[in-house]
Amino acid sequence: MAQAAPTPGGMTGRKPGGTTGRKSAGTGGFTSPSGLPDIFDARVHRVAKVAIPVVLGLVYGYWAAANRRGGGPITGWNILFGFVTALAFIVLCLAVARFAPLLKRELHSLVKSGFAGAALGFLYSQTGESVLRSAAIGVAVTAGVFLVFFYRYYTREDGAGNRIR
Repeated sequence: MAQAAPTPGGMTGRKPGGTTGRKSAGTGGFTSPSGLPDIFDARVHRVAKVAIPVVLGLVYGYWAAANRRGGGPITGWNILFGFVTALAFIVLCLAVARFAPLLKRELHSLVKSGFAGAALGFLYSQTGESVLRSAAIGVAVTAGVFLVFFYRYYTREDGAGNRIR
């Protein structure tokens, strides 16, 4: 059987001291530190850091307002509730995105998962269910998301929080 010969750098194809941050041939973009092509420039990343939480916040506000009205008529108070909820979500999402990566991996995971659990628990509470059931769903979501984030950060960072390359 014919097998491909191993190359320096393993399956990534990068040579030691390779092309990180240099123009990559044929991709039209630059390579990221991981060796993958980066097709978006820095300006797109800066805009996306704000645009994604804003879009998510608007969807979240609409969802919360729809849950609160329960299929009834749309009122001015319902619209105001949706926009205030969206604004709160956007501010909290930007704060979590900005400050959570500065924490150790355990707290980093806990902050992000706590935000996700609280957000879903609040959405569920707007349907008219009991506070205990909403809190239980929020805690369950927090636990599940925490496990996923902690595993991700534990396998990709060292103890000091530096990315493993």
